[in-house]
Amino acid sequence: MRLSTALFLAMGCAANAGDLPAPLTDESFRQPSTQSIALGQLLFYDPVLSGSDTVSCATCHHPRFGTSDGLSLGLGDGGTGLGPERVVDRENLPEKRVPRNSPALFNLGAYEFTSLFHDGRLEADPSKPAGIRTPLGQEMVAGFQSVLAAQAMFPVLSPDEMAGHYSESAISRAVRQGRLTHSGGAWSLIAQKVRAIPQYRALFDRVNGVGSQIDFTDIANAIADFVAFEFRADDSPFDRHLRGTQLLPGPAQQGMALFYGKAGCSTCHAGPFQTDHAFHAIAMVQIGPGKAERFESHNRDDGRFRVTGRAQDAFRFRTPSLRNIALTAPYGHDGAYASLEAVLRHHLDPVRALLSYDPSQAILPDLPGAQDWNILRDAGEISAIAAANELEPMSLTDGEVALLITFLNSLTDRTGVTGRLGVPRRVPSGLPLD
Repeated sequence: MRLSTALFLAMGCAANAGDLPAPLTDESFRQPSTQSIALGQLLFYDPVLSGSDTVSCATCHHPRFGTSDGLSLGLGDGGTGLGPERVVDRENLPEKRVPRNSPALFNLGAYEFTSLFHDGRLEADPSKPAGIRTPLGQEMVAGFQSVLAAQAMFPVLSPDEMAGHYSESAISRAVRQGRLTHSGGAWSLIAQKVRAIPQYRALFDRVNGVGSQIDFTDIANAIADFVAFEFRADDSPFDRHLRGTQLLPGPAQQGMALFYGKAGCSTCHAGPFQTDHAFHAIAMVQIGPGKAERFESHNRDDGRFRVTGRAQDAFRFRTPSLRNIALTAPYGHDGAYASLEAVLRHHLDPVRALLSYDPSQAILPDLPGAQDWNILRDAGEISAIAAANELEPMSLTDGEVALLITFLNSLTDRTGVTGRLGVPRRVPSGLPLD
């Protein structure tokens, strides 16, 4: 039974109604077909999309780890095992770690998510012929039904994630040679592998019509439909509070009042998903190989600057959504912080936190030859990151920090975490699941 407005107010809503976002509804989300969702589930968990047949989308985006991998920086091709237990394959050593923390997948089927990745390099753009802007060029986006679907092209074309070492497979060689969408290119090779599996042929017949062509874009569209359905997370205690069906407990309400008031969190973590979809520099600690081209020797990650080329965008990264945030550690664009409290305290005094960072909290599998701390040891780089910081220091008591964490825990939707279909028992390729 819905609580009346009078009762809702009488019981003590901790934040002003005008400060809180409107409740989410079905109209906030894409509604894919059940056939495409079921097909996408199998493709999401099937290692057949990788060059080595050992890495799936779920390797780095598993529901057991909040649709991420539980690592600061993951190991894609050349790794074995799942989550924090993933280790290098000594017979096929990774060239480097994946340079950024694996982002969570919650609510990416919502219409308001129109740009993706930590730097927003993939964005909806009506001025482009296909309606999507990507650094890989416009020929790379024809056929994708959404930005979320276009996102699927990046991991399969990344040597460190799914494509693999140069000599490892036909797919990895095509990627290294720059043969991507052309005949005989990486996409074509991946699609051929899928087309050759009878169960996939039958499932695509149900989705796209009997005998329809199976291109890589069709694979990506199905994966996007699955992600949009499976990891929708809009039934947390906070959501029920917004809908007036169940009030948050007192401590969570107090944390909510801080979030939307004194602490100023909602300045950037705004809207129904607690993100303004913008990019900010908050002196976030940098670890790992950095986001550099293979011919570049530095370990820097310039963030949004790599997309826009504007000096003011240096070290700016996307404001992450906070849905299910309590379950998606480690935190930061490179997973530098292992706990929610640690990354929250970073926001209170970013420059001080940068200068006093303890590297022992990073969750990094052993990788021979890894250069994980080069930026932290470079005074010039640290100075540049600090100078770009946009957040003024603020003071909160330990009790207020605890209340904020209580509120952040109220953003957890357990169904969105575990998923609606779950992990399949097997995949059509017959390859082993993670």
